[in-house]
Amino acid sequence: MDKLEVKASLSVTDAGEITGTAWPFGEPDTAGDLIVKGAFNFVSNELPILFQHNVADLIGTWTDAAETNDGLVVKGKLHMDQPRARTVLGMIKSGLVSGLSIGFKTKSSTQQGRNRVIAALDLYEISVVRNPAHPRARITGAKNYDAALAAADLIKRFTATLKS
Repeated sequence: MDKLEVKASLSVTDAGEITGTAWPFGEPDTAGDLIVKGAFNFVSNELPILFQHNVADLIGTWTDAAETNDGLVVKGKLHMDQPRARTVLGMIKSGLVSGLSIGFKTKSSTQQGRNRVIAALDLYEISVVRNPAHPRARITGAKNYDAALAAADLIKRFTATLKS
């Protein structure tokens, strides 16, 4: 693999369903890499979710990956039958782990000033990581999920008072 880069926002549910943006388009990372829309070649229909790029630490599977105008959007499922996946879920929800990082091999790139513009790559895996290099590579979903549950509870209680 050429590089392991961190570029993401991520959300997760208690059931281990995980979604995020694995690479936001439009700005380079701290290493100066800029991946353009149309660059991603998926080497598999189901990419592994690793923890910290450790191939021995498979914690889930990305079942959907698609390029949008905003970036590479992914959806997957943590293997909740595995103790390690449950541990990582807890780290995500607590905010200890807060990013995604992609493992890829560059197929085509050009240099543009200090930035490497990547036009084609093979994507091998997307990892959940603790220290993302990209400023927008933060997990926000665990807190948002908790807030959504609180809002749903509030709405439920409010509508119950309307029926009374």
